[in-house]
Amino acid sequence: TQYPNPVAVQMPGRGPSGRLRDPSQIGYSTGTQVSNMSQYEDEFGTAQYNRRDIGATTFNYDVRLNLDTSFTGKDLLRTTLRGGNFWGSHNAYANGLTTLEVAVNEPTSPNVVEVNRLFYNFPVGKDFSVTVGGLVRMDDAGMIGMWPSVYPADTILDFFTFAGAPGTYNTNGLGSGAGITWNNVLGAKGWTLSTNYVATNGNVGKPSEGGIMTQGSSSTSVTQLGFTGDKAPLVGGSAWGIAAAYTYSQNLEIASGTPLALMYSDFGAGLGDDSSNNFGLSGYWVPEKTGFIPSVSAGWGISTFIGNTAVLSGNKLSGRTSAPQANSWYVGLQWPDTFVKGNDLGMAVGQAPFITKNGGGNYGRVTGITGNLDSNYMWEWWYKFQVSDNITVTPALYYINNYGGQVGRINYSNGQYNASNNVFGGLVKTTFKF
Repeated sequence: TQYPNPVAVQMPGRGPSGRLRDPSQIGYSTGTQVSNMSQYEDEFGTAQYNRRDIGATTFNYDVRLNLDTSFTGKDLLRTTLRGGNFWGSHNAYANGLTTLEVAVNEPTSPNVVEVNRLFYNFPVGKDFSVTVGGLVRMDDAGMIGMWPSVYPADTILDFFTFAGAPGTYNTNGLGSGAGITWNNVLGAKGWTLSTNYVATNGNVGKPSEGGIMTQGSSSTSVTQLGFTGDKAPLVGGSAWGIAAAYTYSQNLEIASGTPLALMYSDFGAGLGDDSSNNFGLSGYWVPEKTGFIPSVSAGWGISTFIGNTAVLSGNKLSGRTSAPQANSWYVGLQWPDTFVKGNDLGMAVGQAPFITKNGGGNYGRVTGITGNLDSNYMWEWWYKFQVSDNITVTPALYYINNYGGQVGRINYSNGQYNASNNVFGGLVKTTFKF
């Protein structure tokens, strides 16, 4: 059922449906809109080190139902219902560097429909926007001022949807939260300043296990300063943007990375006193006309993990380290209207967060080895067919060098770090929107 139609402008960026601009800057008709997006993946590929467990061809789905309500024409109350069947220990597309964006934050029980978002966004005056919610994420409407990337038009590997900085734009933080965005900072057109806070366990009353701003919150807080403009200095084009962001995360794993980087980011598996400082610098440029020259998106991130101490207890790790660091970067190229108007071609290359500094302590150190064992390289290539206004079909290929990082280099037959662990795969993604 649809009441008077809302007029919404969507931004390209993370997620197949893009992001809504600050609702205070766009018009909504009052009423409620129900929209649906269904996605299906027919996937093939294998991790060479474990063909037995994750080497099969699979068929998965993800369904999201958005119920959007506006009371004034400038606010937004969103409730999202979601279900799917990606999650599981033997699904390569919900684990590790082969995780797909479409599988992120999906219910952990297959074929179960759950509330996945519930938040309210409203304007305050001319230039401010506030969002509060019981289930909200840092990239939802009004939580962050701008998204510093126009890649991809259709998402494939999750890593390439973080503007190069998964530690900074950490989407693992989904829970109770709030955010505020200031547009046209101090009257300067194009500048935005935003800050937000999300507690994954914000609904739990026991401070050691949850709550707001407690030891058990498992929280993330992002502060971003960004700029968007039309023609860029020196290089021209039709649009460009750049943003610097700082994120403090507490007892929360970074959104993407090698197994070792994920271990360091939450060394106590949510039970310890871990935190991380994350910084990201990202931007994009769009040419004036479509053709041979693509749009370019690029970004870099660095994370420093603090307080990483663990013992042999339950699911905690053994060993100790102090202030290890991880780095990441990416470049994404996109050619709109390739061959046929409405179809898009894209590719990206980068390195997911990998440990570049072990810090003090003994965990993760390998004696007698020179070079970085945890380094990796990732590529993806895709072509999106716009079959109709409501249907897209996107075949894609990807390649990951050193898929498991340092952990995947272990050769269990001789105990040496000389194993080969590369992954090549492909998929066909079909999206229905109605």
